[in-house]
Parts: sequence; structure tokens; C-alpha cells
Amino acid sequence: MTSHLERSHSIVLSGPVDRVFPLFTPIGETLWVEGWDPEFLHPQGGETRQGMVFRTAHGDETTLWACADWDPTAHRVRYVRVTPDSRFGFVEVTCRSAADGGTEASIAYTFTALNAAGESYLSELTEDAFAGMIETWKVRIDAWLLGETSAGPDHR
Repeated sequence: MTSHLERSHSIVLSGPVDRVFPLFTPIGETLWVEGWDPEFLHPQGGETRQGMVFRTAHGDETTLWACADWDPTAHRVRYVRVTPDSRFGFVEVTCRSAADGGTEASIAYTFTALNAAGESYLSELTEDAFAGMIETWKVRIDAWLLGETSAGPDHR
């Protein structure tokens, strides 16, 4: 069984970095992640900043999150996350401008299993499975970016 793993994958998104990077904040993800509904514990308004704490639920799992590093100038954010009944992890996203006016987003996850359920989860998160998950993000983010662009600036 797998008790610790690191995965990373990069995608190129169809928008400028200053527009794309905010989509990797808890509020930004509500725009493109179906079912993503963070409960903000601190600050309660959900402003992304170092030290923010929030909770998410997915299926029968609850995950606690904290923003460990927040550097919007460098387009980098790092979260600590724990799913108490399964795994502990870090998620880091770094965005940079791509040559075509798009944005290259590098997403890295590090997980440590807390028990057998966590080991089972990690064993299923193969390199291919992780890359597939992040490529799905690309499809969803690009669909949102292109939908927003074609709808014009007043579309909400």
C-alpha cells in the first residue's frame, strides 16, 4: 500500500495570468468546480490570505483546509488540507504567463495516508489518474473563461 506520494501536472489555460490565478482560490473555484461549496471559518467572508481556514464536504468526507502561503504577486498559493478519516496533504498552485497570452498553471499535491482508507485513496491516485484529474480542470476552467469572454464583461 502507498502511505505517501507526490504528484504534479501542468496545464495551459486560455486566459491571462491575472484572470486565471484567482480561479485557484476557494471563492474562485466555485465558478468552475461543480459542488464546490467551501464553508469559511476564518475569515468568514472567504478572502484568500495566509492563515485562512475553511471546510469542504465531498460525498461522506469532510476536509479542513488552511492557506499556508499566499503570494498573489508571484501567482502562487499553497494550501494544507486534512481529511481526518483518510489523509493529510499539501496543494500548491503556481501560475505564470505563457507565450500565447495564456497561463501555465502547475499543480502539485503531496499526500500522506493517515490510515488504511488513506492508503487505499493514495494507491488509486496514480500518475495517470492525477494527470487526468488536472486535465479535467483545464477543460472546466477554459470553458468558464471562454464562456465569460464570449458573454461580455457584464455576464454574471
